[in-house]
Amino acid sequence: MSVVKINVLTVPAEQREVLEKRFASRAHTVESSDGFEWFELLRPVEGTDQYLVYTRWRDDAAFQAWMEGPMKAAHQGTGGGSGGGEGGEKHRPAAAGSTLWSFEVVQQAAPKEA
Repeated sequence: MSVVKINVLTVPAEQREVLEKRFASRAHTVESSDGFEWFELLRPVEGTDQYLVYTRWRDDAAFQAWMEGPMKAAHQGTGGGSGGGEGGEKHRPAAAGSTLWSFEVVQQAAPKEA
């Protein structure tokens, strides 16, 4: 059964562009990970300063392996889970805080092919 991990990142308005650029610069980091199924970075439209980082995995073991390997390596020296850069201010996290939500996929649907 697939699992979904949603990282809720609280991002001040002045840091939104920084966060999005950091994710874009590492866009393909997760795609080759064993058990990876899906990724989306969701920007808030109104009423919140929280971005959602949605990932879907074959199982929790695949997610944990990614967290301990490629994800950890991608965040080395960045000061947190909100993306990093090269020195000085770029090392400062773009997110002011984060929370991880975990879900099991119990039902899904896809568009019917025409």
